[in-house]
Amino acid sequence: MGKHDHPHVEASGASLAKAAQTALEGAGEAWTDMRAQIFDAVAEIGKPASAYEIADIVSQKRGRRVAPNSVYRILDLFVANNLVRRVESANAFVANSHPGCLHDCIFLICDSCGSAVHVDNDAVSGGVRAAANATGFAAERPVIEVRGKCAECQ
Repeated sequence: MGKHDHPHVEASGASLAKAAQTALEGAGEAWTDMRAQIFDAVAEIGKPASAYEIADIVSQKRGRRVAPNSVYRILDLFVANNLVRRVESANAFVANSHPGCLHDCIFLICDSCGSAVHVDNDAVSGGVRAAANATGFAAERPVIEVRGKCAECQ
């Protein structure tokens, strides 16, 4: 990703949804009612959630069943456009609190409560990219996951 020298604006609630909408529309994609509801569900959960959990929440709000495979397609679109991050080890998703900014993913995942905190540290992710490049490997999307216990669960 390279070095990033800019402040982050951590969005939440309506401002997060608006930032996600702006980013998606800026990428040439439509912000549909279904996409908005799926994004809102991911953001409201506040910890990594599976497509099935997200489908259940959206189904309850819509009053009719939403298929998990439809949710997966939208989540894939969101991941590709940096609106949502995928926690690989849990096959779960969390909202990106600054969707207009690209960084490699570093997750701190609590094994007790299930929370996941996304941190940006270009020095760490740059080191991972450099190690990959040194072996001739082209890292396209490094994801670093650190498992342990959050401050509240210690």
